[in-house]
Parts: sequence; structure tokens; C-alpha cells
Amino acid sequence: MSSLHKSRIAEFQDVLGEPKIVLQKLRELCFSGNNVYVPSVQILLNYLPVEKALWSTLLKKQRELYSQFLKEMIIQPGIAKANLGVSREDVTLEDHPLNPNPDSRWNTYFKDNEVLLQIDKDVRRLCPDMAFFQRPTDYPCLLILDPQNEFETLRKRVEQTTLKSQTVARNRSGVTNVSSPLKTSAPNSLSEYEVLPNGMNEIVGPLYYTFATDPNSDWKEHAEADTFFCFTNLMAEIRDNFIKSLDDSQCGITYKMEKVYSTLKEKDVELYLKLQEQNIKPQFFAFRWLTLLLSQEFLLPDVIRIWDSLFADDNRFDFLLLLTLRIKYINSFLMQDYPISDVHLILKKAKELQDSK
Repeated sequence: MSSLHKSRIAEFQDVLGEPKIVLQKLRELCFSGNNVYVPSVQILLNYLPVEKALWSTLLKKQRELYSQFLKEMIIQPGIAKANLGVSREDVTLEDHPLNPNPDSRWNTYFKDNEVLLQIDKDVRRLCPDMAFFQRPTDYPCLLILDPQNEFETLRKRVEQTTLKSQTVARNRSGVTNVSSPLKTSAPNSLSEYEVLPNGMNEIVGPLYYTFATDPNSDWKEHAEADTFFCFTNLMAEIRDNFIKSLDDSQCGITYKMEKVYSTLKEKDVELYLKLQEQNIKPQFFAFRWLTLLLSQEFLLPDVIRIWDSLFADDNRFDFLLLLTLRIKYINSFLMQDYPISDVHLILKKAKELQDSK
């Protein structure tokens, strides 16, 4: 371990060792690279408070809450193992699997299955070239894996889901495509988040990876629960990007993509004119970059390094916009879409743009 790395860790330990962590000091350290990842990012994502004395109680409470969520989410209404003698009281004359009522628990269960199918696909294609995501966890959820429990696992639900015949089509190459028929749904339902099933794995993945590979066994053991709450807090900040009805509002993704070009015109007229000349719309690149926080544009270690600075910045999503501009500049003028090998260059240039305001 180099003396510089030891010095950086010592700085983090000093800041995190205080009874009440000074958030601004932590932000400054993390912006240049996070060397004590788990507690730092959990503070920056408003999961852990700055008062260290509260950590133990909060973590215990949240992890128990997550365990309760698991119990509620994986129970299949009205289905229980016969050898446990659980009653089928959920199947009634008023509510049963064929009940068309939108408020039916069974109706909700079947709609959830459609979401689970998409989630299952996303999980399987998350970083398929990394061994970490292909092997079993060292800390599996015993509640789920215990063969004597009364719950049906989510994977089992996905395996048992029956696809409607009209959603299956085969093209000339023999490839089978599966699609869901369009359905109307009530406001505030999952389907209002048009992009939610697609790509959220790209945001969950880096968080889970860093928590689950931490040297501290406690962080590793509870990586799943802690990731859930950090992801929830992060999505609370960027959720408007995924709500179709807000696309054209000031907080929607269309407005933010247009802001990329307006900022570009102000900061880099040469690049702006070049993109205008080539008729390159912000939708061609900015949509994915902004919604998935650049997680698909770089290798995982680089994504984590970019997120160090992104999460540490007070105006993190304005900084994301500046990062987008610098990446587009390098791709357009220097490398012609050649993979960027040094993310520090991007971060440095984005910071220079930010400081020039």
C-alpha cells in the first residue's frame, strides 16, 4: 500500500471518527476519490446520519424492516405449503384468482409477476462478464432459502408465470421475442414509471458491489438491505426522470436533455455548432447518460469513481450534466467515440466548468 493511499485512509478515518461527522469535509474527501466507501456513500445518500451514535440503532431498525419487506413481498396470496397446514383463507368468494376487480389482491399479484419477469431479465444481464455477479453470495437470505418456510421465492414465481400466447412472436431468424400487451393502469401504479423495469439494475449493481465487497464483514452481510435503502433514496432524487407524464415539465427528462444543449451553447459554442451541423440531438446520448448516471458508459471501477464525485457534490445532478458535456466533447473532438481510459480527465474538466460559473 502506497504512502499516499495510507494518508488518504487516515484522512477518512479522522473525519469518520468524529462523534458528529462534518459533512462538508466528507464531501471534499469523497469528491477526490472514496477510500472508505460504505459508511461514506451511505451518509452522502442520506441513509446514515452524521451522528455516529445513531448508526447502530438505525441500521438494526432498517435491516429488520427490510426483512419484513421480504416476508410481505414473497408471500403468494392463498398459496402455502400443504405440509405446514396453512389455511387457504385468501381464496374467498369475493377474491379469487379469476377476480377481475383492479383492487383484488390476486389481480395485484399477477401484475407483479409481469414486473418480476422484467427484473429477472435485468438481473441476469447485469455485468455478465464479472464473476462477482455470477456466483452465489456468501450471505444468502436464510428466510428465502430455508426449504421449511412457508414462502414461495420470487424466482419460483417467475418460473411458474405463464406467458400469454399473443405476446410470443418468432422472427425469421428463429429468435423468439416476448412482449407484454399494452394495458391501462391506475395513476401512481408501477407502470407509470415507464422506464423503471429497464436499466435500474445498472444503478443497483455498483452500489451492491461496493457494499458486498467491503472488507468489513458486517457491511458485507447486510449489503442487500443497505443497498435497498440507498437505492431508494437515490431514486427519490431522480425518479422524475422515469415518470412519463413529467417528461415535458421542468423536472422531467426532456427538459434536462434540452438543458444539456443550452448549457453546451453557453460553455462550448464550438462543440454545440458541431453537433448542430451533424444534426445530433441530445436524445441520442443524453437520455441514457442522465437517467442511468453514466453507469453503462464505463467499466464498473470507473463508474464507482465517477459516482464518488457525483454523490459528493452538493448539486450532484448539475454536475452530472457537466460530466455529460465533457464526455461528449472528448468523444466528438479527441477520440471519435473511442473508450475513455482516464475518468479523472472527465472529472477535472467538469469541475473546471463548474468553477467557471
